[in-house]
Amino acid sequence: MQEIEPYYNWEKHYVASHDERSPFFGRTYNLDYYENAIYGYYIHPLWDEIGSETLYVKILFVDYSRQFTIIELFGEWNDALHNDIMFLKRQVIDPLVEQGINKFILLGENLLDFHGGEDDYYAEWFDDIEDGWIAAVNFREHVEEQWKKFRLDYYINFGGTLHLNNWRTMQPEPFYELVKNLMVRRLE
Repeated sequence: MQEIEPYYNWEKHYVASHDERSPFFGRTYNLDYYENAIYGYYIHPLWDEIGSETLYVKILFVDYSRQFTIIELFGEWNDALHNDIMFLKRQVIDPLVEQGINKFILLGENLLDFHGGEDDYYAEWFDDIEDGWIAAVNFREHVEEQWKKFRLDYYINFGGTLHLNNWRTMQPEPFYELVKNLMVRRLE
């Protein structure tokens, strides 16, 4: 687990710890010291801690003028035991919404599992972004099945054309445009 790093090829375009409007502004990282762990397994120190025992994130890109963000997730999203959506919503999503962000691209290749609970925070997030959307790209099939079981497909768009295995070959803006065009087709 400690070898799984957040995607770093867009750092020439954006670094959340350098962005005064980011919830992670000013955060420092010690690459020599691994302190965060999931179920006793240390994780790479570049993942940002949000208060959850099992879910970590990395904001890869934000464009405030176009009102979108790309966030990579890592670990286990556990609403049943840890109410991880509350941590994600309060620590990451709310500060971004306050900055005008209403389009969220979540990258889920490194999200290993999901355990559902109540949908209150998802409904609140959905209401907060009236003209926006939440797109989940490359989440594992069993995670998407759990999302369907808990009816989160009402709030989060996932599956089908949102499995984009070549996203790492793109720059952030063209990647956003691709996802936006897919979302426009889904929402028409």
